[in-house]
Amino acid sequence: MKFGAHVSSAGGIDTAIDRIEAMGGDCVQVFTQSPRMWRPTDHKPEAVARFHARRAEAAIVGVVCHALYLCNLAAPDDVIYEKSIDTLRRTVDAATAIGADAVIFHVGSHLGAGLEAGLERTTAALARVLERCDGDTWLLMENSAGSGATIGRSVDELAIIVDRLDGHPRLGICLDSCHLYASGYDVTDPAVVDALVDEVDARIGLGRLHALHLNDSAVPLGSNVDRHANILEGLLGEGLGAFLAHPAFQSLPAYLEVPGVEKHGPNAEEIWKARDLHARWTDGV
Repeated sequence: MKFGAHVSSAGGIDTAIDRIEAMGGDCVQVFTQSPRMWRPTDHKPEAVARFHARRAEAAIVGVVCHALYLCNLAAPDDVIYEKSIDTLRRTVDAATAIGADAVIFHVGSHLGAGLEAGLERTTAALARVLERCDGDTWLLMENSAGSGATIGRSVDELAIIVDRLDGHPRLGICLDSCHLYASGYDVTDPAVVDALVDEVDARIGLGRLHALHLNDSAVPLGSNVDRHANILEGLLGEGLGAFLAHPAFQSLPAYLEVPGVEKHGPNAEEIWKARDLHARWTDGV
């Protein structure tokens, strides 16, 4: 298993490689634009070229881009809906330019319009976004914590979207340990993780699972609240190893999105803690 983290790309998209190398990570997740505004970043050709060069030098084996949190592919409001589609398409373009393996995104919320209406909006939106996927870049739906009217709180909801898009060859998923716990999957229990993997395999296919988000949880099981905690400092604690150690996950990259020290984000210590936890649970397996 390869370990990395979400890092800042302030100062140029290429600086993300410098940051993850300094942390000792194997893989990296970045925003391709400011997460607080719709306006896309125009990445300079020299920054893109240096990204490719530094990735090779630092032997970074995995790169993913995280889409803007403002995006809502199920939005009933046409203005937000179109902005979300356009922004996600631009994120795919930026990801393709830097040779990213995938773009990870949250489906969004139907905001009370109903699940069926939200699914219809989502599948129509994704059909337009998937037109931009080129080369080896995938589009990965991330499971949600399940608050409010969000879509993607269960494997079944994600599977419905894959099915309605006829199993598009570039549509996959990313599983977040904290979100799974918040939506009722006790990922500290090996039997529950086994059942989760079986469900993913049966409904979506393990070949579509391309990444993990590795986060402890600051809130209880089934709370439907998305609140990340540092590794071993939340309610998952040592039990997070049950999720990490599953055989089906061992070839996947695991990206940390933990708050870090004083909420400054992941650091080298958090990556070391994740590796050490993984080693404890897989030693002798």
